[in-house]
Amino acid sequence: MIIDDQIYDVIVVGTGAGGGTIARKLADAGKKVLVLEQGQFSEKESSELTEVEVFKKEQYHAPEQWYDQHGEPFHPQTSYCVGGNTKIYSGVLMRLREKDFEAVEHKDGISPEWALKYADFEPYYTEAEKLYQVHGQGGDDATEPSRSQDYGFPPVERLPQLDAINQRFKDYGLHPNYLPIGIGQEGRTDSEDTGISPAIRAGDRLTLKTGAQVTSIHTDPSGKIVKGVQAVIQNQAFLFVGDIVVLACGAINSAALLLKSANAKHENGLGNSSGLVGRNLMKQLMTVIVEQEPTLKDGLFQRSLYVNDFYWGDQDFPYPMGHVQDSGGILQDVIFSESPPLISVAAKFLPKFGLKQLATRSLGWWLQTEDLPNPENRVWLKNNKVHLNYTENNLEAHDRLLYRWQQILKAVDKEFKGTHPYARMPISVVAHQCGTCRFGEDPATSVLDLHCKMHDLENLYVVDSSFFPSSSATSPMLTVIANALRVGDRLLEILR
Repeated sequence: MIIDDQIYDVIVVGTGAGGGTIARKLADAGKKVLVLEQGQFSEKESSELTEVEVFKKEQYHAPEQWYDQHGEPFHPQTSYCVGGNTKIYSGVLMRLREKDFEAVEHKDGISPEWALKYADFEPYYTEAEKLYQVHGQGGDDATEPSRSQDYGFPPVERLPQLDAINQRFKDYGLHPNYLPIGIGQEGRTDSEDTGISPAIRAGDRLTLKTGAQVTSIHTDPSGKIVKGVQAVIQNQAFLFVGDIVVLACGAINSAALLLKSANAKHENGLGNSSGLVGRNLMKQLMTVIVEQEPTLKDGLFQRSLYVNDFYWGDQDFPYPMGHVQDSGGILQDVIFSESPPLISVAAKFLPKFGLKQLATRSLGWWLQTEDLPNPENRVWLKNNKVHLNYTENNLEAHDRLLYRWQQILKAVDKEFKGTHPYARMPISVVAHQCGTCRFGEDPATSVLDLHCKMHDLENLYVVDSSFFPSSSATSPMLTVIANALRVGDRLLEILR
């Protein structure tokens, strides 16, 4: 093993929303930061896709196999590259609602209260929106949280056809709004072009090593302090040393790495005295509906519209149902590519359309419902391979949202006499994963403290979506970025 001769202020593992953001914040403040990323720079961003490239889904999958609760292998849709999953996401950067931080009763149980509240995150939401150039506009969404500042950028310009659809919904009595989207000079903002690359260009305080697969985290003999991070680069083992280590590998891979790093003082996995590392995996219930929209002629436009009228339920169902947003151009929607059976079903009803025609003359609608934390939904290892035990819950709420939206689409488009095919996302779609290292005040019921430091270790932090106690029905991305900025402030206090 080669021992690196540098000692860093902070070692960051992963370059996604959490890792890329905190790495830039620390490097901009003059700290010596090492970033380890197992992937390389991507050749093409998902926002640059053309024609039907999106359906070549293997390019958006991890190279290794994971296994479901029945032991069946699958290739997860997760991105190993500089920028992580922000290189393939939709660009939607939405705040959790204020009530999402409280205990909320759902049909299938209670969504737990967060130890910190919306007010604790609000300044960092504002900072995150500025950093990631979020374009948006306040509307009449009753769930919209309070803001200390307006959006700094105007909303994304919609296609005229989407404006017409927006008006249909208003006429029906709904309250559609502009989706908040991160847009920069290179298209959708992500943690590579907003975090890592600017920090590298700014000077020599950030060192990035790509193709660096972290295999374990080492502690001192007491088991309380991390002393080194071991990684394999070009088939050679390296050991890197830093005062503070930050994990940002994604909720599933961060939990897996902690479990792989078990030692004599941490027999059940690093920092796992609570037994909760890897447990309470959440990834939201997600269904996409396809609507024929003959007025569209382009499958490459940006998402722009959401409806939260059913976020907290309706008069017929007094429990939360969830969030609806348009898919944008189907030919740019990487998650949609996981649903090729949906395209086949749609083609049966529209036999004159080929794949490209169907994608360019259709509009997708994403439905997102909160799933509830369950300790039996978890990440675990067998023969050092990642296994996911995951059983969906809160299904009635999601099914009701699906039924309501189908009825609305039929009602607002009276000329369409067909059907609206839909598909639920399979286990391989691990978008919106969260919850595997929840934060809290009690070490017996949480893995991380409120600064996202592991209770059991003095210098190990986790800043991806692992820390979420609940998932909400909103994309976790902006909350991950805001939290990384919050934890970054804490680390700067420690490193003075």
